[in-house]
This record gives sequence, C-alpha cells and structure tokens, in this order.
Amino acid sequence: MTSAMLPITVSIVQSSAVGTASYVVNAADLTTVSSTNQLAKYADDTYLIIPASNVETRAAELNHLEQWAAAKNLRLNRRKSIDIIFVDSRRRRAVELPSPLTGVTRVTSIKMLGVTVTNTLSAAEHVWGIIRGRATSIHALRVLRSRGLNDAALQTVYRAVIVARLTYATSAWWGLTTSDDRQRIEGLLRRGIRAGYYRPDCPTVENLIEDADDVLFSRVLNNQYHVLHSLLPEKNSHDYDLRRRRHDRILSHNDDQRNFVHKFRNTVIKHFLLSLFPCLMRSGNF
Repeated sequence: MTSAMLPITVSIVQSSAVGTASYVVNAADLTTVSSTNQLAKYADDTYLIIPASNVETRAAELNHLEQWAAAKNLRLNRRKSIDIIFVDSRRRRAVELPSPLTGVTRVTSIKMLGVTVTNTLSAAEHVWGIIRGRATSIHALRVLRSRGLNDAALQTVYRAVIVARLTYATSAWWGLTTSDDRQRIEGLLRRGIRAGYYRPDCPTVENLIEDADDVLFSRVLNNQYHVLHSLLPEKNSHDYDLRRRRHDRILSHNDDQRNFVHKFRNTVIKHFLLSLFPCLMRSGNF
C-alpha cells in the first residue's frame, strides 16, 4: 500500500529544539551575490557584510536572500532585519550615507551574539548595559546572604554570575572601550570587594581579560583551522637570531590601537570583521 507524500507548507516553529540545527543545515549553501561581500553565520544569526566600495550591491544581496529563503521554504522578515553603517568618527569630512533599504530599519547600534557595538565602534553602550544589568544580581546576592549563605559560597556565585558577565567576549570589545568605560567596570568590581562578594587578592578585570586574550591568541596561532587564523599577520621571512618572541609574525607599526594587533603585542586582529568593513548589514530572523 502506497500513499502520496504531502507537500510541506510551513517551516519549523520558531524557538523549537530543532530550529537552529535545521537552519544551520539549510544555510550551508547560502552565499553572496558579489564575491567581495561576506556572510558571517553563527547558529541562526546571519550577518551580511558589505564594504563601502560595494554599497550599490545592497539591494541585490537582500533580494538574493529573499529568493534563497523562498527556495528553502523560509521567509525573510524585513521588519526584524536591521541595517547599520559603520563610520570612522575620527575622520573630519562628512560621510554621505546610502539610502535606507526598503522595509529594513536602520539603527545606530547592534547587538551581535550578546555584544552591543555602535556605528562608531564604541563599546560604551555595551558597558552601560553590563552595569545596569548587574543590579538584579546584586539584589539576589543580598537575599542569599540574608538567608544564611556563607561568604565563600557568595563569592563563588559572584564570580559565576557577575565576573563571568563582565568578562564575556571581552576579546571582541575591550579594545573599543575608553578609560572611562574601564573605570566603570573596575568600579563595579571594587564595590563587590567592599561588599565581601569578591576577594581582594583575586585578579582584576584587566588581568582576567589579559589571561583570556593570551589563551585565545595561543589557540588562533596554533590552529590553522581556527576562524581567526586567517587574520594573523604574515610570517617573518628573515632568519635573524633575535630575542625570542611568542610568535613568528611580522609586527606592524601602523595598526589600530584598539585591535588585537596592538593588544596581543602586535599579533592578531581584535574586533573581527568590524574593523575591516565600514558597512555591515544584518539580515536574519527568517
């Protein structure tokens, strides 16, 4: 006995257990129209990255995404897609921005995988978000203390909740912070010390971030398949017997002070694609 296969007319329910995995499989063949544009895909987040020199391809790329989605029995929701244009605020000349895309909202800040970055590549908004969000956690710690939780356990909870949030993805945004931003973050940790939630002999935020950067750099340097390995500077071609260094890469003297090249002792680019492309458009939420 045979039965006819019925056509599938709906996609997977949003936020379902298999939704993200299904999208990853479907998006494997998603490419750009222009070879100079790039797609950054992580789980169900999709970012279309267009350099300023290729700005005229924005509409074609968006139409291509819609056609691809339709072929996969998906739908691109333009109302949930956003457009952000990164501009170098240090340039004195005015920049003429391209016209908005039909049905897509233009914003001045974007939250990418939990990190908020503005169109001027500032992390101030992200820092303020971290500080504001800690009020609820501090209140929870006070409640736990009032219920008899000892200091050692409170310090463990503080490190797991507060410190972990402070240091989340710092390799991507710490180099974009100002001295005021860093003082605010260190001030939050000092308040934790005064309240007895964080031991004075524990590492500062900056020390924690330096350790995390060292671990990341080591992984990037020693793994040719790492997603950031291609961003490493070229290897030295000379055979001079100079002092030992942690790497064999060419040092540049003209690198942005905010990126990994400076922060990793002139080794690897810091804020991923953000410093490479002045125009970034997020297209997702199928």
